[in-house]
Formats: sequence, C-alpha cells, structure tokens
Amino acid sequence: MARYIFITGGVVSSLGKGLASAALGALLQARGFSVRLRKLDPYLNVDPGTMSPFEHGEVFVTDDGAETDLDLGHYERFTGVPARMTDSVSSGRIYSNVLEKERRGDYLGKTIQVVPHVTNEIKDFLKVGEDEVDFMLCEIGGTVGDIEGLPFFEAIRQFSHDKPRGQCIFMHLTLLPYLAASGELKTKPTQHSVKELQSIGIAPDILVCRSEQPIPEKEREKIALFCNVRKEAVVAAYDLNSIYEAPLAYHREGLDQAVLDAFDISPAPKPDLRVWQDVADRIHHTDGEVTIAIVGKYTQLEDAYKSIKEALTHGGMANRVKVKVKWVDAEIFDTEDPAPHLEGFHAILVPGGFGERGTEGKIKAAQFARERQIPYMGICLGMQMAVIEAARNLAGLDDAGSEEFDHEAGKKRFTPVVYHLKEWVQGNAKVKRKVSDDKGGTMRLGAYDATLKDGSRVAQVYGTTEIDERHRHRYEVDVKYREKLEQVGLVFSGMSPDGRLPEIVEWPDHPWFIGVQFHPELKSKPFDPHPLFADFVRAAVETSRLV
Repeated sequence: MARYIFITGGVVSSLGKGLASAALGALLQARGFSVRLRKLDPYLNVDPGTMSPFEHGEVFVTDDGAETDLDLGHYERFTGVPARMTDSVSSGRIYSNVLEKERRGDYLGKTIQVVPHVTNEIKDFLKVGEDEVDFMLCEIGGTVGDIEGLPFFEAIRQFSHDKPRGQCIFMHLTLLPYLAASGELKTKPTQHSVKELQSIGIAPDILVCRSEQPIPEKEREKIALFCNVRKEAVVAAYDLNSIYEAPLAYHREGLDQAVLDAFDISPAPKPDLRVWQDVADRIHHTDGEVTIAIVGKYTQLEDAYKSIKEALTHGGMANRVKVKVKWVDAEIFDTEDPAPHLEGFHAILVPGGFGERGTEGKIKAAQFARERQIPYMGICLGMQMAVIEAARNLAGLDDAGSEEFDHEAGKKRFTPVVYHLKEWVQGNAKVKRKVSDDKGGTMRLGAYDATLKDGSRVAQVYGTTEIDERHRHRYEVDVKYREKLEQVGLVFSGMSPDGRLPEIVEWPDHPWFIGVQFHPELKSKPFDPHPLFADFVRAAVETSRLV
C-alpha cells in the first residue's frame, strides 16, 4: 500500500511545486523506493489540450494518449517513470465524471453536492494504482485559498483521515520574501499561508521555503514555532543555475530525510546519488558551447516549448557542451529574408504548433537550413513545413500547402501535400475523425510504432529499425506525394507499420536534416538523452567547428 505525499503551495504561484515534487521523487528513488507522481489541477478545462500555450505552457502527452500539464514532463524527466492518463486530473474532468454519473442515474436520485460526490470522485482518482508503488506524490495546482481549489483540499483532508495513521503527509511550499531595505527575510507570508491551510483542516508536516537568501537559524526556529512543524522539517529551496541541480540541493537541505522521518521510516536507506552527481558534472564541466535557433510562433513564452528546451539541454549533456537557445519568431520573416535572422546559428529547430500564423516563416527556415547545409530538426508541424518547402522548391508543386490552413471555402486551389487525417489504426482498432469534431482529444495522440529504413540516418541514430514515439497532431503528410518527393532526394526514412503514414523524412546528402511527425522531446531525460537530440547537438558541434 502506497504512502501518500500531498504537495501544496501558498503565498504566490509558480514557486516550483512541480520541480520540488519531481526532485523529491528522484530522491526517494535514490533510496530504493518506487514512486509515482500525480497532478490535480483546479481549472475547469477537461484537460489542457485546447488551451493556448500562452495560457498554460506546453501540453505534455503520455504514452496512452492523455494531454496533461507540463509538470508531468518534470515528473518523467526526473524519475524516468512514464506518466499515464491516470496521473493527471482537472476540476473539469472531475465535474464531467460526476455529471455523467448523475445523468446515468448512478446516484439513485440523490441531490448532487461538492461534498460528498465531487470529493469522493477526487478520492477515487487518488486510489488508482495505490498498490503499485511505495510512494504516491500528489501535487495540488494553484495556491491555498484559491476558491476553485477548495474541493481538492477538502478531498485530500478526507483522504488522509480515511487512511491508517501515518500513511499520508502534507508538504507545503511557500515564499520567504527578502526586503533589501531592512535586510530581512520575512516569515509572516508563510505563517499566514500555513494558517489558511490549517483553517481547512490540513496541518503541514514539512515546509519547503523558497528564498533568495540563506535562512538564518533564528528564522527557521520562528517558522517552526508559529507553523507547528519540527525545525528539521523547515527546508530551504534556493534559486539554482539549473533545475537538474534540484535533487542534490534538496538532499543537502534534508528534504528526503524529513519525509522519511515524517513517515517514521527508520533506519532510512542510504541514497545512491551517482546518477545526479554525473548530471551535475555534465552541467558544470563542458567542453564548448553551441547556439541553436528555435523558430516558432509561441516564442514569447518559453514554457510553450518546455520539453524541447530541456531535450536540447540533455543533448548538450550527452556531448558535454552548453546549448544556448535563441528564440526566433517565425512571423518576423513571413515576408522578410530569413538570412539576417538565422545566420550564425549552429543548428535550427522548428517545433510543432497549430494554425497558419508563422508557417511561411517556418518554410523559409527549412529552406535556409537545407540550402546553407545547417543542421535542421523539424518536429510535427516543423516536419510538414520542410516537406512543403521541398514540394514547392524542388518537386515542381508550386502551390503545395496544408489543409490545416487552406480548407476554408473561397480559398484558391492548392495541392494538399498535408491533409486532415480522418482514419488510422491504433493497436487493433480503427479510429475515425471528422474536421467538424470537437477539438479536444480528436488528434492522433500517444505512442505509435514506426519502422525505419535500413541504412538511413535515423536508423543509425536510434540503432534499430523499430521505434515507438508520442504523437499529437491532426494533419499528416500525404503518402501519395512520396514518389515525387523522393525523386528530388527527400527520403521517407520512417513510416507507420502499415506504410500509410510518413513518420520521418531526411535529406541524406545534408550534414543533418531530419523531420519527424512525432514529439521526441517528450521522452528525453537528463540521465537518458533522446538519441535524436543527442545526435542533433553533435551535428551542431561539428558545425561550430567549421565556423
């Protein structure tokens, strides 16, 4: 039976609950325990799938096809445990489930209320898979006091009382602001945050305090006294140069030991931190630097491409170089020459996205990389734009385009090199979709197999011809144009097992030019970099030596 750790936040948002949860999971693994991490989000969207990246950052996709919060990416990157559909839930999903049950008559005509029906639904979610691991870490989104989060706080309060004594603990993350004028760290916001938590029946066992300055012993004692926690359970969380220093930093501050003490686990197994020591060594001891341009449409918010940025960092670790990322707005050269904006980079990456805005700029970026022999990685839409570029400029299809942008009535005729996928095979079942379907969850989502061409660059990079990767898209490159494109040199080096859906294209006479329909960044980890990103950064290193 799993022990539960509930992670809450207070004072302000974006303090790093997801990172703290992920780092704690990694530390518990280092001590020999198995873990699973979950996210409970208070927003009313059923999932983040239809939310703008400007609203909520990237959407992280699991193997089983769930569209989830980006914190699940942190969980996977730090623990290596593949996230599942049952590891993410929102208020929207909870209320949707409750209302579906009410319509079916499952509640036998009772009046439906937040307590007990909504809270029971949340508790049922928490119980899934509790016999599979030693520790279940559950992060509650938002901050204590948010009105939409109250059902979740009530549910975890009830849940801790339903379980045997000592099986659940609460970890609360707060902020200790520093007032430069007086030279003081202020503990009062943390005291008020804990008081708010206590007012709804939850007493934290551990306090993790974000601070820009070292926390003096006197302040620790004050926090412990007024927040009713042990002094050893007041853990400092300082700003770090890299998020991957977090496991070692939290271990030095005693977070994992405080958790084991709270559960009365003694003697505590000694941690094996060699993996994280190696990660830290690769961060701090590099043999050079490469600069890579990410040409996208959401460049004003870096979290929109969180997994890509982290995967590039992992590729840098694999090659012992620092990867410097430059964000380039694709719209800038929709109508301009891309050369002034892209010259000087050692590699170019065009990520996924939705909608027409910025696509002409992405096509120009692919053309620039192809003609200038600069390493290029195209992900999802980035692959499709590279194919359209080849179709227009090399294969004689001057009007090549995508149904995603040109299906509206009244637009000029075009050659739909990229089309709306309406039917595909998933496992042993056939999936069908229509353009008019609701947007949420109607894409090709989750892990799909692909077969790689013998002797291709991607087969060499992966070291195999059979792979599986995670997808998130509605549109596909039309295989009927494959022959025409391959006649001009573009190789379709990865296909779905039935040969109908292009998965990977590459230019074999280019130093490194690969487009993939899937999202390899979602499976990259600091201690296990994705092979495509590791080799992409290697190619960037080679380019830097030629400059």
